[in-house]
Amino acid sequence: MIIALAWLLVQDVFGTHGVLAMRRSQVELKKIQGEINQLDEDNKGLQGDVRDLKSDPATIEGIARRELGLARRGDSVFKTEQKPAGPEPDPAKKQP
Repeated sequence: MIIALAWLLVQDVFGTHGVLAMRRSQVELKKIQGEINQLDEDNKGLQGDVRDLKSDPATIEGIARRELGLARRGDSVFKTEQKPAGPEPDPAKKQP
């Protein structure tokens, strides 16, 4: 009887449905719930972006200016090129 009781106690603590497994499940549940909450917040932000793109001409204009380089009539556009990232020539060495 004592051995059976000890076996049940071990199963309750270390078994597949025991206390330790239950604790791991609760920790995983909290982690997943946090991820779900973060995704919900991101989703709300994206829904706001979609709403702005559908109804706000200023948002569309901003994207057209920024990403496509478009301008209004009468605007002046200055385009600059970035220097390629490479070794700079040594001013001490003169090139013939």
